[in-house]
Amino acid sequence: MRVMAQMAMVMNLDKCIGCHTCSVTCKQAWTNRSGTEYVWFNNVETRPGQGYPRTYEDQETWKGGWVLNRRGRLTLKAGGRFKKLLTIFSNPKLPSIDDYYEPWTYDYATLTNAPAQEHTPVARPKSLLTGKDTKVTWSANWDDSLGGSQATYAKDPVLKQVSDTVKRSLEETFMFYLPRICEHCLNPSCAASCPSGAIYKRTEDGIVLVDQDRCRGWRMCVSGCPYKKVYFNHRTGKAEKCTFCFPRIEVGIPTVCAETCVGRLRYIGLVLYDADKVLEAASVPDEQDLYEAQRSVFLDPNDPEVARAAERAGIPHDWVEAAQRSPIHALINTYKVALPLHPEYRTMPMVWYIPPLSPVVDVVRDTGEDAENHGNLFAAIDALRIPVEYLAGLFTAGDVAPVDAVLRRLAAMRSYMRDLNLGREPNAAIPAEVGMTEEQMYDMYRLLALAKYDERYVIPPAHAEQAHSLEELATECALDYDGGPGMGGSGPFGEGSGGQALPIAVENFQMLRDRQSSDTFAAPDDKRARVNLLNWDGKGTPEGLFPPRPDGPEHVEEPTTPDTGDDGSTGPGGTGGLTGGADLR
Repeated sequence: MRVMAQMAMVMNLDKCIGCHTCSVTCKQAWTNRSGTEYVWFNNVETRPGQGYPRTYEDQETWKGGWVLNRRGRLTLKAGGRFKKLLTIFSNPKLPSIDDYYEPWTYDYATLTNAPAQEHTPVARPKSLLTGKDTKVTWSANWDDSLGGSQATYAKDPVLKQVSDTVKRSLEETFMFYLPRICEHCLNPSCAASCPSGAIYKRTEDGIVLVDQDRCRGWRMCVSGCPYKKVYFNHRTGKAEKCTFCFPRIEVGIPTVCAETCVGRLRYIGLVLYDADKVLEAASVPDEQDLYEAQRSVFLDPNDPEVARAAERAGIPHDWVEAAQRSPIHALINTYKVALPLHPEYRTMPMVWYIPPLSPVVDVVRDTGEDAENHGNLFAAIDALRIPVEYLAGLFTAGDVAPVDAVLRRLAAMRSYMRDLNLGREPNAAIPAEVGMTEEQMYDMYRLLALAKYDERYVIPPAHAEQAHSLEELATECALDYDGGPGMGGSGPFGEGSGGQALPIAVENFQMLRDRQSSDTFAAPDDKRARVNLLNWDGKGTPEGLFPPRPDGPEHVEEPTTPDTGDDGSTGPGGTGGLTGGADLR
């Protein structure tokens, strides 16, 4: 048994309202820089929908994640080393900018500077890549609130795997929001795909990072990640991804997306796992066994033998205590209500989800029946195989039984707690029916509904003895400011695209191109009046060479007599050289 620690996250989808606050705050904190205009480390998708980038779940197209070969061994779906070597200079399995979306802004100057007129001026969308007018047709949240519409039927990869009855009934059954970040997998395919070895998994807490100094921009990691949460920065020529806000985690503070979540649906904590079992668990033949296989990898931190093994492995004692109080371990292994996203990719993801129960409750309520009665809810779950089947396609590789069990536990919790809240005698048969005790059910209710800040985020800070190694990691991966590590030197678009000081705070692709093609640093409007000294022969006084006299002509007077050379010719433009030291100022 080789015990290791892993930071993990669980999201309760029943609480997500699709406000995108997590996306905006993450964008401002991590990807509000040149080269990352289209990048969203955190995005919120509407399900059913295409996702971001478009149809990223279609691994027959994008070849992400792992598969088992004929000998039953794990291999990258995109191919091994030889295949990567053949395509290293032209990777064919990359989403285009159309699959992400062409970032844009609006021509606000038209609104602020337009004169009084009969018609209201319009701020047209402008592409941040070309600077030209563009038509907005797609974005990271384009399917927002469109779940169940016929427009998603042919484009949602998960819907292709379910029956026609599901597709026809989706509009009447459900729609929910799915926030997504990097999964920080136990078996990351992005790290295995990188020819430079730039992507690595931290041994301290399992966070997957990109070494900006080692990255060579091959972009194999983008193809290898089945969740498409690795991005290419066109300015630096480097790969970037969600860092799980590791500078915050190291001091015991939650990630930005979790800190700012309006619905308080995110939980962060530490789990202990047996690293020797990861390969075996990821290699089980049946995809529907992957959920239970990954759960078996996690260790019980309350087991004295596990605690001793963890401390022998160098895990600090307070980290073991944090693992014992972790909401992640409780939701995954104690209450068994959290499920992994697409375990069939065999990456062993570490961002898990509690599936939404709200659609089932709403359907029961609309019939006029008691929506909180456990009998009605259980019957509704049995009848509503449509949403359960779709959720199973997301979280359990199509196996309906685990999703059905989770929904039954959540429904039982609602019914049991309603009796308590109304002052009635609680019914012990309700938790027993779903394999829980009354105490467990109340603890689960408290964690899901009433948990305080320090209960939702149990994050042990880094230790002083780890400071040196963590500081080195920070210099490799810091992407929070322009010109930081990984942002220096020459970029892929020339010397000016590296780390030199810029005259503007945030430079998009169009600004970068204009700056590099201009004669002057900031390309002022009056650049034609400027003088290029490299083309001046030292004779004459071109306009703009000297500042105008405060009480005289704008430039130096030219001599009336041409300065004739040895061969009798005059200087350029028929003017002679400058004479008189006083005129040179």
